[in-house]
Amino acid sequence: MTQVTAFAPGRVEILGNHTDYNGGVVLSAALQLGITAKGRRLSDGEIRLSSSGAPRVAEIQRAGSLLRTGEWIDYPLGVAEMLAQAGAEVGGFEAIYESTLPVGAGLSSSAALEVATAVLLTRLYPLEIPRMDLAKLCRRAENEFVGVNCGLLDQASSIFGKKDHLVYLDCRSEAVDAIPFPSHLGLLIINSGVKHALTGGEYNERREQCFEAARRMGVAALRDVSSVQLEAAEMPESTRRRARHVVGENERVFSAINALRSGCPEDLGPLMSASHRSSVENFENSTPELDLLVSLADAQRGCLGARLTGGGFGGAIVALVEIEAAESVRVAVESAYASQTSHKAIGILCRAGDGALPSAD
Repeated sequence: MTQVTAFAPGRVEILGNHTDYNGGVVLSAALQLGITAKGRRLSDGEIRLSSSGAPRVAEIQRAGSLLRTGEWIDYPLGVAEMLAQAGAEVGGFEAIYESTLPVGAGLSSSAALEVATAVLLTRLYPLEIPRMDLAKLCRRAENEFVGVNCGLLDQASSIFGKKDHLVYLDCRSEAVDAIPFPSHLGLLIINSGVKHALTGGEYNERREQCFEAARRMGVAALRDVSSVQLEAAEMPESTRRRARHVVGENERVFSAINALRSGCPEDLGPLMSASHRSSVENFENSTPELDLLVSLADAQRGCLGARLTGGGFGGAIVALVEIEAAESVRVAVESAYASQTSHKAIGILCRAGDGALPSAD
């Protein structure tokens, strides 16, 4: 069979930090940056995986269930295994990956790798899988095969992205909507140079604290709680602070949607800044480097607000900027950051882009 190609974008989380596994709501954007997978069928059942960023080709002979390796190839292997468990007739294949996403920036390179693999395999072994089902299959690969208890945000953003729109995801109903994003504003993503990694214990610890808060309040998830109700409930203060962040994020997402739909997109900036303050004070998933980047960005003319993006604990920030000021903001932040730390910040101006499987409209 001839070679086929699939592209899956990374995503930037605009608002809704750690709300996805709490049944909450999220605003994100698919990026022009992402992962391209080129591949072909292999008739002997072999799986051959390689990447321009990896030193060797991984060759695995498929015999029964696939097993974890502890390496980056677990993401595509997990997708292949979930497809097999779902009853899809997927045999051997070769996949060669190339990425334009900065490693460790928290822009969901893992989900892009999963989605690119899934789209590639549905084209190599023609499969008709609804978009949301494919997103959930990729999430299962990360949850059950790789072992990271992520929510649905990353995979859904990579699949459902739409050019010049933000992706609104209701993680409880699994409803997705496209929210128009104004042309005079841009998303400046600035990588801190401090690697972001969710395979450590912090992510799972925060997740359990959120579940504990919901249990103490007698609700299915923190989605069912208002800020007023939370503050009146009995629980350890550390648990309350974790929940305060998530509940506040849900409220900020709804406020942002109202602002965007009512013609007040600049109001999104202060909501993003409030989100970052909550990450620092309540969820404690920021770092000194991320805090410095946010502070430097907020000080620049033309920056309307900034926050960490993704799971935190390193990675990148996203700043809402006026397009005309974006370059001056980037240069100023990169220069000041270099003078105050031993790390190099790299800023990229992005627009909201199409997902791996954009809708026909």
